[in-house]
Amino acid sequence: MEAARPQREPALDADYDVEAVRAQFPALQQEVYDEQPLVYLDNAATTQKPQAVVDRLERYYTRENANVHRGVHVLSQQASSAYEAVRERVADFIGAPEPDRGPAHAQIVYTRGTTEAINLVAATWGRSELEAGDEVLLSRMEHHSNIVPWQRICEETGAELKVIPVTDRGELDVEALEALLSERTELVAVTHVSNTLGTINPVERITEKAHAAGAKVLVDGAQSVPHMEIDVAELGVDFFCFSGHKMYGPTGIGALYGRRKLLDAMPPYQGGGDMIDEVSFGGTTYAEVPHKFEAGTPSIADVIALGAAAAWLDDMGRERVHEHERALLRYATERAREIDDIRLIGTAREKASVLSFLLGDVHPYDAGTVLDRLGIAVRTGHHCTQPLMERLEIPGTVRASLACYNTREDIDRLAEGLEKVRTMFG
Repeated sequence: MEAARPQREPALDADYDVEAVRAQFPALQQEVYDEQPLVYLDNAATTQKPQAVVDRLERYYTRENANVHRGVHVLSQQASSAYEAVRERVADFIGAPEPDRGPAHAQIVYTRGTTEAINLVAATWGRSELEAGDEVLLSRMEHHSNIVPWQRICEETGAELKVIPVTDRGELDVEALEALLSERTELVAVTHVSNTLGTINPVERITEKAHAAGAKVLVDGAQSVPHMEIDVAELGVDFFCFSGHKMYGPTGIGALYGRRKLLDAMPPYQGGGDMIDEVSFGGTTYAEVPHKFEAGTPSIADVIALGAAAAWLDDMGRERVHEHERALLRYATERAREIDDIRLIGTAREKASVLSFLLGDVHPYDAGTVLDRLGIAVRTGHHCTQPLMERLEIPGTVRASLACYNTREDIDRLAEGLEKVRTMFG
């Protein structure tokens, strides 16, 4: 490719200093293989961590380490205070509304991530509310984590799983959703942003239609929280799930937002310490939400660092991050279209931060392996969306996914790498 290229899009926000952003991420400063600067484009799988998050983890373990809710000593009190303060920050971070009873943050349940949050709802709300003849609607673009838990609970309860189709462009067929909704529909569970295609689903419209039919709505927000401002009150959803590690926080921590009335009615997910009111061999009573869903010693350090990640994103300005990523995705899409034999997978009108593609007859794994040796990290395969791959009649894709620290130079490196892949396998 030529060394100098005309600019197609206006320059990225001049006030957005991407190099200053990158400087906050230690992992991005390294070289791999033969002194290749790392180009990290696997952010839909997990994001790198800013120094602020790493420092917060270190501070907890070196100065505050203690169990929460159990001690009168100073370390336990400090840890408990920091731990619960994050619940309030998370509630504010996603716009959790004030319920009829209790504060907004009482509707935030800590989980190990999006997967556990969905399993929690399926195992508690699903088991107590679903029965034979009921229906659960899922879209064909769902991650396996928003398919398998519902398959299992439908098998157990006799409820029926129905699938909302996806168009050739990779958009959810909302008209088909409306046709599927009926008085038997109890739940609509959809992803906010497709991890494979980047499609942004019209959650507000989906929620409006589902509620009109008397159904509840669960949204997988794993791919939306890192890339846009979230307001669950505005979206109108009943459940919203996300993971910390996809928003520059630690692995092994996430959150479930649920409407207070629903959480109150749901039975506990697990039994153990900290989720009880009183225990005797004659019977047990449970703590109020959210604690009745949080059995045992939690991931205290990771919760506290999740709060640091949310604070970091707020300080960055989530709308500014979103604009940077949107401009970068447009640039990446244009660069990709200049490459012979490339086929873009997922061309929805509303997209976020994901470019999936195939390159001629080159197997995605082979393309990913060559790119890796060039210092470019992408994801290959079916991305835990096998039903979507079946719908699109492909075995998988190469996926480049963007974050706040990616640059046009990263995209240029990717395009140059793909030209090398094409030459090698051409």
